[in-house]
Amino acid sequence: MILCALGAALALPLGAWASASLATATADLQAGKADEAVALLSDVLRADPSNAEANNLLCRVEITLEQFDQAAGHCEKAVSLNSGNASYHLWLGRALGERASRASFLSAYSLAKRTRAEFETAVSLDPRNADALSDLCEFYREAPGAVGGGMDKAEATAAKLDAVDAARGHEAHGEIAEKNKDLTVAEREFRAAISGAAHPAFQWMALASFYRRHERWAEMEAAVTSGAAAARDRHAAVALYNGASILARTDRQPEQAIKMLTAYGASQDKTEEAPAFEALTRLAKLYKKTGDMAGAERARAAALALAHDYKPALEAFK
Repeated sequence: MILCALGAALALPLGAWASASLATATADLQAGKADEAVALLSDVLRADPSNAEANNLLCRVEITLEQFDQAAGHCEKAVSLNSGNASYHLWLGRALGERASRASFLSAYSLAKRTRAEFETAVSLDPRNADALSDLCEFYREAPGAVGGGMDKAEATAAKLDAVDAARGHEAHGEIAEKNKDLTVAEREFRAAISGAAHPAFQWMALASFYRRHERWAEMEAAVTSGAAAARDRHAAVALYNGASILARTDRQPEQAIKMLTAYGASQDKTEEAPAFEALTRLAKLYKKTGDMAGAERARAAALALAHDYKPALEAFK
């Protein structure tokens, strides 16, 4: 089988082979098949180190694997090869932001400023990119003024997001209000996001997260239940992962969290936002908490079969 695949690859022109490999690697990334994606992208980059999309995709796979130093290097390469691509700047900003959150004070200062610059560039290149606007708004909201943060900037960015994705705009305004300790306005905005969303499962889980942060447990559980019901719609399966994560963080309803993670794993609508191997690792920990060690080992083995060096799975039961 391997020789047949190799023969088919050699029969294709280099450009067509690279395009087919990138398409397969993209599908593998969304399905959580990290090892397969890395192997394909490494082959493409050995043949053509200047392939910007391969560098960007490898960066994204490495982000899911929590290999943030390597990810930043590949995203920087993608940006250097195609500086006009807003998505490349966005992913570089995300990789740098992850590095900043784990760095020493002096390194974090420099990395945070670079993160802001990449998000701002992404928005400048594509002003209607909802992901870039959302990430930039979050940066402005959370970062100190010394590295370019500020609530006035966050408000202005949230206003731009309103015109691009009204539901996410309400979420952004809710997070700003919460940061300002105006919980009444925050809750109203999170609920407005649900009303205006095409797939409200995500917004229900955002509301549940708000309730979790303020220890409103009954309302949190009710919001998770509503979100799980709404997640039956196509394109919303990842909300099941989000809801299960909320329940797991609060040690509440572990059996329900297991059901939600299992349903997400069985879905054809998995995404890199919630990598399958990460979902399986969380599932393994939940099985362990409920005393099902056989289930825990199966879930952990399944995670490592997708991503053999995923550190949280390797260390799950230490």
